Formats: sequence, structure tokens, C-alpha cells
Amino acid sequence: MTSTAITMPAPTPIVALDVPSITAAHALVDRLGNAADFYKVGLQLYTAEGPRVVEWLRGAGKRVFLDLKLHDIPNTVRGAAQSASALDVQLLTVHAIGGEPMLRAAVEGGGATGILAVTVLTSMSAQDLESARGHAVTRVADEVLRLAGAAAAAGAHGIVCAGTEVAAVRAAHGSVLRTLVPGIRLGGTPAHDQARVMTPREAAAAGASYVILGRTVTAADDPHAAMRAVLAELRG
Repeated sequence: MTSTAITMPAPTPIVALDVPSITAAHALVDRLGNAADFYKVGLQLYTAEGPRVVEWLRGAGKRVFLDLKLHDIPNTVRGAAQSASALDVQLLTVHAIGGEPMLRAAVEGGGATGILAVTVLTSMSAQDLESARGHAVTRVADEVLRLAGAAAAAGAHGIVCAGTEVAAVRAAHGSVLRTLVPGIRLGGTPAHDQARVMTPREAAAAGASYVILGRTVTAADDPHAAMRAVLAELRG
């Protein structure tokens, strides 16, 4: 009797447009060319440029992850998710710590936009989390799993977590929750302000659904070459 290995799909790469203006975003997108078609618009760029940066990317045929990490009363978050859906963004983040009613409101407002619940920021260590929560933290993964449970109960598309927590989330929730992993670094590149990092190859092996590519690509001397290196690792 022979067994058949289950091959997991490669993670979807998303390039972080963590730049101060739409002019800088244009320059980076142009440098990457056809190597990237999915971009993250976060607080810095969205605060500076507003919806027009999303409209430009969608008009250029790019997919958009709107990383606003919403955290407010359910009705306000529902309305913000509706606005994001009207912009035709593919993914939107909310903070899982906002609780299940807020997460459910985001899902209801988001429509076809996938809601991702942010669990524990990858810049945080166990000590940071302990200080923020005001109680002892033995393992960051335990808090991630607790928040992932709320996201699953609310019907979220997935969660944001470190690559080191993906296997535990998959074991607990299977394919119900997709996992988006920031803090991706090519071997030999600095971790910067990230406390829990992983290489593209490690993220793919762990079963991540999406990976965020920030400075390891965008700060490279040749972003297009760095992107090709990442894609090669993700595809094995």
C-alpha cells in the first residue's frame, strides 16, 4: 500500500507599500513590474493618500490588502469594512482583541472582502505581550490560539500571526482560517523591529496562506531580484 503526500499550495506573496506617498508607491510598483500583483496598503500610505491609492492599484490590475488594523465599536467597524469592500480590496485587517462581536460586524460589513484578525503583532516578544496584557504569558502561541478561536467563531477569513504559530493554528482550525505571516526575511537580511521572523521557505513549509514582503524586498538594492529570490523559495 502506498501513501500520497499532501502538497500544500505555495503562500500568496503580498508586497508592503510602506512608503509615505503615492509617488513613492508608483516608483516601487514600477520597479517590481510583473513580479508582483498583490500589494499591502497600510496606515502610513493610506493616511497620506486615502482611497485614491487603492483606486490606482485596482485600476492597474493589482490586488490590494488594506492593512488598517481596525479596532472600535462593532457598528463603526462594520461601516469601515463596508467602505473597504466598496473599494474592492481583497483583504482587510481588524484587531482580534476587539472581541467576537466586533469581528463578526467586520465580516458582515466586509462582504466579499476577506477579514483577517490580527492576533499578536510580530514585533512583540513574550515579555512585550506580558507587559501589555498585565499578566504572565508562558507562550505567545497560546494567546494567538485564543484569539484565533474568536476569529473562527466570527467567520473571519483568517488571522495574522507569526510564522512560528502557523502550525499550531492549522492543527486547531485546519483550513477554516487562512494564515497571513508578516516578518518574512530572506536569509542573511536583518530582522529590523520584528521579534518573530521566518524565511520564505520556512513559511511555505509551515503552511502559511499569505506572506507579507516588506523591507527584505522593498529595501533591497534590486527589489525585482529580491522578489524573484523570494518567489523561488516560496515555490520550492
